[in-house]
Amino acid sequence: MTKVACPFCYQRIDGAALWFQCLGRGDADRDGCSRRVDERRRRLAGFNAAVLPTFAPPRNQRLRPVRLAWCPDCGGRTGVRACPQCHTPLPPNFGHSSSPMIAMFGGKGTGKSVYLTVLARELRSSELRRRFGADIRMTGDRQGGQESSSTWLTQNVELMFTEHRLPDPTPPNRERRGEPLVFEWRGERRRWGRRTSYRTSYLSFHDTAGEDVGTLSGAYDLAYIGAADGLILLLDPFMLPEARERLRLPPSAIRSTEETMAVVDRLTQSLRASTGVGGGDRISKPVAVAFAKMDAFFDLLGRDHPLRQEPRPVPGYDERLGRATHEQVAALLRSWRGDDIEQHLRQNYRTFRYFCVSALGAPPDYDNALVEPGGVRPYRVDEPLLWLLSLNRFGVVPRQD
Repeated sequence: MTKVACPFCYQRIDGAALWFQCLGRGDADRDGCSRRVDERRRRLAGFNAAVLPTFAPPRNQRLRPVRLAWCPDCGGRTGVRACPQCHTPLPPNFGHSSSPMIAMFGGKGTGKSVYLTVLARELRSSELRRRFGADIRMTGDRQGGQESSSTWLTQNVELMFTEHRLPDPTPPNRERRGEPLVFEWRGERRRWGRRTSYRTSYLSFHDTAGEDVGTLSGAYDLAYIGAADGLILLLDPFMLPEARERLRLPPSAIRSTEETMAVVDRLTQSLRASTGVGGGDRISKPVAVAFAKMDAFFDLLGRDHPLRQEPRPVPGYDERLGRATHEQVAALLRSWRGDDIEQHLRQNYRTFRYFCVSALGAPPDYDNALVEPGGVRPYRVDEPLLWLLSLNRFGVVPRQD
C-alpha cells in the first residue's frame, strides 16, 4: 500500500499496518490499562495529556488486515487504530485511500491565525457542505478526553465573530508544537459504469508562529511542509514597498519588515531539502499563493474591478474564474514591482496559482486589535483550498471549466 502522511505528526506511514490503542477495559481476569503521558506522542504530535497505551498489530495483519485486536497488557479488545509513529488515534476511515494533506506557510505578521480560523469556520459551515454534497467535520479534537485544537478554534471564532477582537499573535514554538486542526472530508465518488463509492480525505492545518519560519533552519524543522501534498503560501502585500506606499497604514499594521521574496525563497529551499528535488528540476507540489489582507486595496481597485466581484457559488471549483483571478493578481504584482516573486515561482514550481483573499472583509483597527464594526465578512478565503482539492492528483472536489 502507498504510504500516507499521518495528519497529526506528518510522518509517512503504511495505512495497512496501523497500530491499536487500548480502551482501558481489560478482560474478565485483568483490570484495564491506566493512562499515562506518551512521550513519543508528546514529542511528535504536541499532546501532553495522559492517554491509554498503544500497541503494534498482530503479525498476520500484513497478510490479512484485521479490524480488532486484544491489548497485550490487559487483554481488552479494541478497534481503535493509531499512528505507529506518534501513537495518536486515527479516524476509522483513515488509511483506506490516499488523503491529500494541505500545509500553510507564511512569515511573521501575515495573518495566518486569522486566516486559518476563518477558513476552518467556513469548512464547518452548512453552506460548504451543501455546495459539494460532502460530510465535512473536524476530527481528532477529542483525543484522550482533551479538546485543545477544538478549543483553540472555538475561542478564536468567539473572539473574532462575537467579540469583534483579533487574536494575539501565535507565540514562537520554542519547545514543542501544538496540535493541528484536522478535518475529514467525505463525499461521493462517481465513476462511469460503476456504482457510486465514497472517498474520505483528511485536511491537516498547523498554525505556526512567523518566528518559527523566520530562519532557514526553522523552516527545515517543520516536517509538515515536506509531508504536505499541497501548500497554501500566505503572503502579506503590506511587505511589498510599492504596494504599501499606496495605502495609508498605521505603524501598527506593519508587523514585519522582512522582504516577501525572503519568505518565498525559504519555502523553496525547505521543500528542496525535504523532498530531495535538485536544482535542475522544478518542485512538483502545487502551491496556492494567496495574497492576504486584500480588503485594504478595495477602494484603490474600485467597485467594478474583477477582484471585487463576489464569485457565484457553484458545486465545484470555478476554473475559468480561477484563471482570470490569477492573471489579475499577477498584473497587480507587476505593478507593485514584485516581478522577482513571479520569476522565482515560475523557475521553481511546476504548478502554482495566485489568489486574492480577505479573512476579515474590511481593514481592522490595528491600533486596538479590533475587527471592523460590521463584523467579519470573509472574502474568497476557501478558493486556495478548493483549487488544490480540484487538481487531478487529488480529485476531491469537481472542477467546472
